[in-house]
Amino acid sequence: MTAEAPVLRHHGNAYNIFILVLTIYSLAVMVVLLLPIDQATRDLVTFYDNAICVIFLIDFAMNLAGARPRRGYFIGQRGWLDLIGSIPSFSFIPFTALFRLARLSRLARITRLMRGQAGKDLVIDVLKNRSQYATFITILLAGMVLSVASILILQFESTAPNANITTGGDALWWGVVTITTVGYGDKYPVTFLGRITATSVMFAGIGIIGALASILASLLVAPAAPEEPAPVPDAESAAGIASVTGTPEAALESAQEPALRQELIDIKEELAALRRGLAAGGGDAADS
Repeated sequence: MTAEAPVLRHHGNAYNIFILVLTIYSLAVMVVLLLPIDQATRDLVTFYDNAICVIFLIDFAMNLAGARPRRGYFIGQRGWLDLIGSIPSFSFIPFTALFRLARLSRLARITRLMRGQAGKDLVIDVLKNRSQYATFITILLAGMVLSVASILILQFESTAPNANITTGGDALWWGVVTITTVGYGDKYPVTFLGRITATSVMFAGIGIIGALASILASLLVAPAAPEEPAPVPDAESAAGIASVTGTPEAALESAQEPALRQELIDIKEELAALRRGLAAGGGDAADS
């Protein structure tokens, strides 16, 4: 008796692309953690790395709960590597950032899934599930813009005189209030490069907030009911239209299906033959 293939949890292409891009971005964050950076920047990057770990832990839990049997995912699909790559960084455990290398397994698995699909099928899926793609892309862009901007602003401002953004917390707070277009005003850049970064975040925030608002509106507003197609007249109703209007052409114009149109053409020919017969019979009667 052959063993049955394990049943794994299926995700849509939008979710797979989201996890794929997030995995690549997390590997870039891992590289930053290995660089010789100051402690404030390291604390900020570690915060974003742990936030990504939370998302990956949720993904791991969903995949594990949806697999039957669960060892089919945990062992067969190397889910244990997904778990190791999702462990948050702890200050009392050195070199925990190296655990992020286990995320290469998730990257390879999703890449195989996406590579097995034809480009035409992916385009059709994008057009069919536009709202899902828009949601995941908007969330992904918001997180990437927030993290990159806060790290850059901390680098530009922390060593400047009279700067008020000097810690990772200050940079994170500034990034949140700027990308949401609130502009609280207690933290602001004073350097030229910092202001250039702030301008970019402002423009990006307008687009991101607008996209999130449109997505929320589409979720709250019920979709319009599809219009029912107009009934197509059958042969008998078409003949009745012809008798009322006196012209089979009117009935012919009201029919849409090719088969019914052919039937109406036959009815038209029969009516024409009948008229010719009546005309011929009337002429014979006059001659007699």
